[in-house]
Amino acid sequence: MRCGVRKADLFASLVVFLVALPLCVGVAVASGVPAELGLVTGIVGGLVAGALPGSSLQVSGPAAGLTVLVYEAVRTYGLEALGVLVCAAGLVQLALGALRLGRWFRAVSVAVVQGMLAGIGLVLIAGQVYALGDVAAPGDGLGKLAGLVSLPGRMDPVALSVGGATMAVLLLWPRWRRGARLVPAPLVAVGLAAAVTGVFDLEVRRVEVQGLLDVVQVPPVAEFGRLTEVGVIGTVVAFALIASAESLFSAAAVDRLHTGPRTDYDRELMAQGAGNTLCGLLGALPMTAVIVRSAANVRAGARTKASRVLHGVWLLLFTAVLPGALGVIPVAALAGLLVHAGCKLVPVREVRGLWREHRGEVVVLGVTAVAITVGNLLEGVLVGLALAVAKTAWETSHVHVETEDLGAAGLVVRVLGHATFLRLPKLLDALEALPRDREIRLELGGLRHLDHACAAALEGWAAARQERQGVATINRTS
Repeated sequence: MRCGVRKADLFASLVVFLVALPLCVGVAVASGVPAELGLVTGIVGGLVAGALPGSSLQVSGPAAGLTVLVYEAVRTYGLEALGVLVCAAGLVQLALGALRLGRWFRAVSVAVVQGMLAGIGLVLIAGQVYALGDVAAPGDGLGKLAGLVSLPGRMDPVALSVGGATMAVLLLWPRWRRGARLVPAPLVAVGLAAAVTGVFDLEVRRVEVQGLLDVVQVPPVAEFGRLTEVGVIGTVVAFALIASAESLFSAAAVDRLHTGPRTDYDRELMAQGAGNTLCGLLGALPMTAVIVRSAANVRAGARTKASRVLHGVWLLLFTAVLPGALGVIPVAALAGLLVHAGCKLVPVREVRGLWREHRGEVVVLGVTAVAITVGNLLEGVLVGLALAVAKTAWETSHVHVETEDLGAAGLVVRVLGHATFLRLPKLLDALEALPRDREIRLELGGLRHLDHACAAALEGWAAARQERQGVATINRTS
């Protein structure tokens, strides 16, 4: 049995390695950093986060979900500061895990998370469409969207053909189930693109290779002084919260794919924090748990964490033995890979289901995605969270007015539910519609919540009615 388990984990590790290799390189290139740094993050995700307790089968590495934020951070603060940002984010994750706050990430509105992923996907697609045609992309989200109008005339047809063919393979290869089980679609697509461009010597832009030792650098001590800057602190918090949320949501999804041990969210958060701290000290990309690699790990028959540790070993061996192989990969092929990944981040099917049952959630999702697309990731998430809180407050602040006629004794008016300022106009309209020639006794004992604005308005209504007719009283107990 033990031998069988070892064989299953060995096979699964090779599958995950083949899935992770092109994604690590693609995410790094899209983030505006050397390709080798993506592989470093994948190695750390396997050897460090993979060996620590938390989730037994999910796999960590550089993720498309953080590409936009990393690109903005590198453009704003420089590549030298990236390690500091990632290291600090890892320390924040370690602290959150030690304080046992991992499970609280499950309380974040699903609509906000889906809107965040949709916004990231849209920005990723908008940026990588330029790379499909070997065209330099504008720096900001609005610029990328505006530039799409004139983009077709500037694209290199050869590069566009390579990128388009890559996406076609990504879509068609999984339909051959037997082949897809043996070799993952991303590796087939990128491998074929590299082979074709090499054989026919196509003039397209290729991945620039610098060598592992040249790109892995410990951040200078002086760069850690930037952690006092407000913008840097905001970026660190964004790294930590988004990476944590993506990892823990991925863990919940992976737990539904297998019957093995369930994820310990606090330990998993600390494992992610340890991995990001080390990635930061190496000047590499931030890491998260990635559902694509994790699902491939489970489907390949993994039984223990050995599979994800071994996938890190294979990445390390590839980086040490065949670093020059990266130089034959066309950038357009990686762009096609990431456009395909960005499309998967846009939850089209989920939106259809939500629209039928919870249209307010669709509004939160859409506003979050648009805010990220036209602004930046942190601002978009904050807008989405604020809107989700406002929506929840509106939905929970139901107030109902019941009237009982006691004949000569007058009317008893009972206010039930949650009386907040959001429902104050409705409440006052109902009270103003009461007969003006009857005695009114207002019962508030059925209220579960009465905020200050409603309390003051009710006191004012009663005082005004007493002044006019002298026939209104308020009873705050049931």
